[in-house]
Amino acid sequence: MPVVAIIGGGFTGAVTAVHLGRAPTGPARIVVIEPRETLGQGLAYSTADPSHRINVPAARMTLDCARKSGLQDWLDAQGIPLSPGIRLPTGEAFVQRRLVADYVGDALAPLLASGRVRHLRASAVAAERAGGRFRVRCDDGCALAADLLVIATSHPPPGIPAVFADLARSPHLIPDSSDAARVAEVARTAPNVLVVGTGLTSADVIASLDCQGHAGRITALSRRGLRSRGHAFGHAESAADFAAAPSRTALGLLRRIRQAVRRDAQAGLPWQAALDNVRRDGPAIWAALPLAERARLLRWLRVWWDVHRFRIAPQVEAVLDRLIVEGRLTLAPGRLLSARQAEAGIEVTWRGRDLRPRSEVFNAVILTTGPAHGGILAGSPVLSSLAEAGLIRADPLHLGLDVAQGCHAVGKDGTIQPDLLVAGPLARGHVGELMGIPEVTAHAQQVADRLAQLLGAREPVSGTA
Repeated sequence: MPVVAIIGGGFTGAVTAVHLGRAPTGPARIVVIEPRETLGQGLAYSTADPSHRINVPAARMTLDCARKSGLQDWLDAQGIPLSPGIRLPTGEAFVQRRLVADYVGDALAPLLASGRVRHLRASAVAAERAGGRFRVRCDDGCALAADLLVIATSHPPPGIPAVFADLARSPHLIPDSSDAARVAEVARTAPNVLVVGTGLTSADVIASLDCQGHAGRITALSRRGLRSRGHAFGHAESAADFAAAPSRTALGLLRRIRQAVRRDAQAGLPWQAALDNVRRDGPAIWAALPLAERARLLRWLRVWWDVHRFRIAPQVEAVLDRLIVEGRLTLAPGRLLSARQAEAGIEVTWRGRDLRPRSEVFNAVILTTGPAHGGILAGSPVLSSLAEAGLIRADPLHLGLDVAQGCHAVGKDGTIQPDLLVAGPLARGHVGELMGIPEVTAHAQQVADRLAQLLGAREPVSGTA
């Protein structure tokens, strides 16, 4: 039987396997290579911390585009009791993130039981073409031959800002905020904490520290000191349409969004209404922008998009608001200047908006600056091996991997790879908006559909990107 190997069994890889497993492709083996015990968890949904919640209502999350409220429907069907505070008075439920993994796992269970999908519990460390097929080597010593290969790996690990490079081994520096044990230790032992970054990951860390009894001070520092915005519920939809005659420049897009927000405000709608439509029309917006304008958008507007697009769960927002009122949380804009080891921790110096340097010793520094997408190839052994073989390359904007036709990898020489596909956020340089669950689900289904076509017809793909 033909073999489809999916490298990465987080949400993207698992959902790709679900849809391919359900497709009428004829005999085929689907193997998901994932080191975690359970498929569907990945980095985002493996956390067991109850303070880590999805940042959109369950009714807007799904693994099947045909069922827009898939997660909420599953919660209701399973009769899973929701703890107090999860459901808002308006009805929206912001559940713990671990439940998303349970939801995906439940969809995969019959496919795993039947053998249609196999979970190879290992990490892929190298891949190459051999004899017209792929040969994937894993860290447990096994090797897998595959006819079709899908890259569905997670985001790369966070990068360490240059000022902290010499302190990478310091016991006071937590470079990866997903290290729950070290974050818990900080909650117990560090009265003065610096969190570098003020986005959603930063909010999760602060909520986790508070949940575990941290009673000291927390400073959250980022270039602009912007925190993720909140949700608005119960409003009508905006009439704004950004897909019709889409803007060809980043500045034109910004002006168009501002005009839409002003028009909506006159009609009594919150800014969230127009921004929801920007997200909806994301693929058309991105496709219309030339490469130089995409780069300009990322440089000047991305930080503003991120804080308005990636909104904070109301329960987590309430924690941050309370800590600010109590004087225990400070959001500070500033540029990092230096960091050095001190007797009680790490002395960090930064320059604020007043351009005056400020220094303070923190008992712990937690980095939440996000994945180092610019180093995606160097940071992953299996991706590095594929790049060395000329089968993949980074996209021009360094958002992930270069893809064409929606999901096919582009090789070093610009050739579209007919049997190598990329699923999920690593394809966002081509697709545009590809970070939220609705977009990731749609892209995973697209990849699964393409795989089903290739399995059914062994249809070749040729050309250059």
